Amino acid sequence: MDQEEQWDKVILPKKTLFHLPYKELWSYRDLLFLFVKRDFVAAYKQSILGPAWHVIQPILTTAIYVVVFNRIANISTDGVPPVLFYFAGITLWQFFATCLTSSSSAFIANVDIFSKVYFPRLIIPLSSMMSAMVALVIRLGLLLMIYGYFIFTGSQIHPNINLMLLPLTVVILGILGLGFGVIVSSLTTKYRDLSYLVGFGVQLLMYATPVIYPMSALPEEFRAYAIYNPVAPLIESFRYGLTGFGSFSMNQLIFSFVFALVLLTTSVFLFNKVENSFVDTL
Repeated sequence: MDQEEQWDKVILPKKTLFHLPYKELWSYRDLLFLFVKRDFVAAYKQSILGPAWHVIQPILTTAIYVVVFNRIANISTDGVPPVLFYFAGITLWQFFATCLTSSSSAFIANVDIFSKVYFPRLIIPLSSMMSAMVALVIRLGLLLMIYGYFIFTGSQIHPNINLMLLPLTVVILGILGLGFGVIVSSLTTKYRDLSYLVGFGVQLLMYATPVIYPMSALPEEFRAYAIYNPVAPLIESFRYGLTGFGSFSMNQLIFSFVFALVLLTTSVFLFNKVENSFVDTL
């Protein structure tokens, strides 16, 4: 009687559309870190300054915002030094925007790999989020130096206990960026037009988020709608914890957290719905 064959890997169909293969993702963690390294190295491989762009870009952006929005447009920064105000907002916003834009094109950009070898497809957008997190750590280090300068020079800024919520804030922002990105990436397998709208949509969302202005600068009728932007309370709470200026609402933070969980569930549902056929569609 022939001995029963033993297989290293058995691929079975998913049981539900809400299935999240966390065990499988963990077993492929080496591949995940390999993709993170690939993304980080490839981004600046043929550039002269390399990873230094992670520092140069937010500095130049901050300088432009200070000149345009603070000096020319005379937009208030709620008593926070303009450089610190804008750099803090840019640091978190660029993390969110990078997570969204990178994961939104993950499936189209890697279709050749998907058609050749099996691995959990969600590793690709997850690696994009982790690559963005590496850049975030670099920028947070630069923010810490800028913050130390203003503390040393006697600026009236006072950190508070809400700054300890930063890890939670980063996680929520990462989930929001990943969730929106996976939804867009799943839909672009059939509707390619969405990929052209991502950059424009991210730009519009930035102006609807208190990156270049504090929430207090909004007229009352607009402020009532701004609180439904899940990114807004995250940036506001970070600035409040960092400087003591601005506003903080635990209810709004909880709203962002719940919104992120619902968004992640929806993105997993859509991804599982198109996963079996998106290689043929692309």
